[in-house]
Amino acid sequence: MQTITRRAALLGAVSTLSGCAAISSINSAAAPLDTFDLHPVAGSTSGGRRSRTLLVARPQASAALATDRIMIKPGAASVTYLPDARWVDELPAVLQSLLIRSISGTGRIAYVGRSDAGPIPDKALLVRIDAFEVNALDGGTFDVTVDLDLTLINDSNQRVVASRRFTKTTLVASDDVAEIVGAFQSVLNDLLPEMADWAVART
Repeated sequence: MQTITRRAALLGAVSTLSGCAAISSINSAAAPLDTFDLHPVAGSTSGGRRSRTLLVARPQASAALATDRIMIKPGAASVTYLPDARWVDELPAVLQSLLIRSISGTGRIAYVGRSDAGPIPDKALLVRIDAFEVNALDGGTFDVTVDLDLTLINDSNQRVVASRRFTKTTLVASDDVAEIVGAFQSVLNDLLPEMADWAVART
């Protein structure tokens, strides 16, 4: 099995962001990529249902993260992607859907949806993706890091209600793509219900 280090070498040119889109397109055209999805995890279902509306904006992300490719960081300043795998959609869209479904799954808010559809909201949830990546560590090991910054605002006056960073890192059992995706899901299993409960309590 190829290691992530070898995969990174195969796509070494991708470390320059100006060329990543073109190389990604070439790879996608050459062969179909295995596609992976992530699953929502609802927060606490205890507590009454509120007649409130919450809209979740499409998360902001750097150009390197705003893609459907799975990011690897061989070093602090280098960026590449797994050549044989992709997310089911661009990462911001994936995380927006996960947050909507995780918050809605609590059953504690009358409506949770996207910012481009739905009723006039009471609150809006803004999200910034600071990290969603595989990191190469010393000794040929790897970890997965997810780092998200959430800000809740009143829709009527755009005032900030609360803001908080949610971050978690876990080691990857091996360099297998399924193991990597499983590590991302493991991190989200902890973060999604925590973020859902945080948002519900302040909406």
